Amino acid sequence: MSENSAPGSELRGRKLSVATKLAFGAGDMGAGITATLLAFSFLIFLTNVAQLRPALAGTVLLIGKIWDAVNDPIVGFLSDRTRSRWGRRHAWMIWGGIPFGIFFFLHWLVPEWSSPDPADQWGLFWYYVVVSILFNTAYTAVNLPYTALTPELTQNYNERTSLTGFRFVFSIGGSLLSLALGVALAGAIDDPRQQYLWLGGICAILAVLPLYWCIWGTTDRTAFDPNRPEPEAETEVRKETSLSLKQQLKVVFRNRPFLFVIGIYLCSWLAFQLTAAVIPYYAIGWMGLESYFIVALVVQGVAMVSLLLWSAISRRYGRKAAYFSGMILWIVAQGGLFFLPSDRVDLLYVLCAMAGLGVATAYLIPWSMLTDVTDLDELQSGHRREGVFYAFMVLLQKIGLALGLFLVGQMLELAGFVEPIPGQALPPQPESALLAIRLAIGPLPTTLLIIGSILAYFYPLTREVHEEIVLKLQERQNQGEN
Repeated sequence: MSENSAPGSELRGRKLSVATKLAFGAGDMGAGITATLLAFSFLIFLTNVAQLRPALAGTVLLIGKIWDAVNDPIVGFLSDRTRSRWGRRHAWMIWGGIPFGIFFFLHWLVPEWSSPDPADQWGLFWYYVVVSILFNTAYTAVNLPYTALTPELTQNYNERTSLTGFRFVFSIGGSLLSLALGVALAGAIDDPRQQYLWLGGICAILAVLPLYWCIWGTTDRTAFDPNRPEPEAETEVRKETSLSLKQQLKVVFRNRPFLFVIGIYLCSWLAFQLTAAVIPYYAIGWMGLESYFIVALVVQGVAMVSLLLWSAISRRYGRKAAYFSGMILWIVAQGGLFFLPSDRVDLLYVLCAMAGLGVATAYLIPWSMLTDVTDLDELQSGHRREGVFYAFMVLLQKIGLALGLFLVGQMLELAGFVEPIPGQALPPQPESALLAIRLAIGPLPTTLLIIGSILAYFYPLTREVHEEIVLKLQERQNQGEN
């Protein structure tokens, strides 16, 4: 592990090495792998392979995501209070990494005692509910402290954008790797159960290993050494975290720019997750493709390649300009999917590439904005509460996502979705089911993206405002040292 450095003024304009950025970025690879497979594949796995009814499958996702949302502020609160020789953030990542991989793998098992008979599905339903709860607990224990490392590594505006870019290169790279493995295993293994079992096992290993690269390649400046006098910053952290959860909530939601960031992130990410959940049904049921993995690969591949482009645009013209440019392309693409004829597969890939350009900005910009929000809170309160801000941002996002995915499952069942016979391809769907699929992939995400763009337009923390905040923090730091 890198040697810990005491918090000081050098953090304000600290330049990070490429090795540190690579190590930090690697920490999000596991999240990219697991989140992508669960987003694109878990719903269709539950309905087509595990043979759960769409309504029950949607309820599994609802319960898992609601628990994922509930445990976020708990872990964020505890993470801020943790004192260990590994640091507040690294300690959680060290102990959560292995359970994170194990519980992800268990998603892709179909218990032998399960039955497609609707009267016998409750055992299967509760198995996936328990697995989802356990996995989402481990995911939060690893990923939330990881994301809170960003403002602790540097407070430089451009360095944070660069750091976020490295993070999502690995995240999207991991998602591409998982989808590419899906394509390869679909061609090599005929049995769908075995396909998903091998895919889940390989990806579980690939998700865990980069976490430890991140831990040993980055500095957690909050590491506690009982043999040295406690730095003033640590004392302030302990005073701050003595506040009750209710008191911290009041502080968080009084931060007006934070509310804008929540809305921007919720709208863009919910649009992406809804599209990811529905696109397998759209690609197979509407477009007549044999597999959805290549479609997903196009979206994620273009998103990864364009991250560097949007990062450069953000540095030159600001985050708002980058975000609006990406949203225009994404809105056109999502709206076009609703009107796309079922025989125009060529246009499908064009629209997916356009969507990928927009998805990249949803990865990059909101998380970069959040680091500025924590600086504003430090200026106003005198404390750093990264864990709380990160936790409640993700909390609200996951609640919205849970409800959205639940509604997709309900829509499919109410629209007359025809479940496949085990071992056979997805059967032709009635017009009502096809319309529900097209509505869920077209107008609904488009509306969310438009709302997110409006919120981004009114977001108050511009580059100039942030530079003023950092200057005031620097002045306060200098006065404290004198």
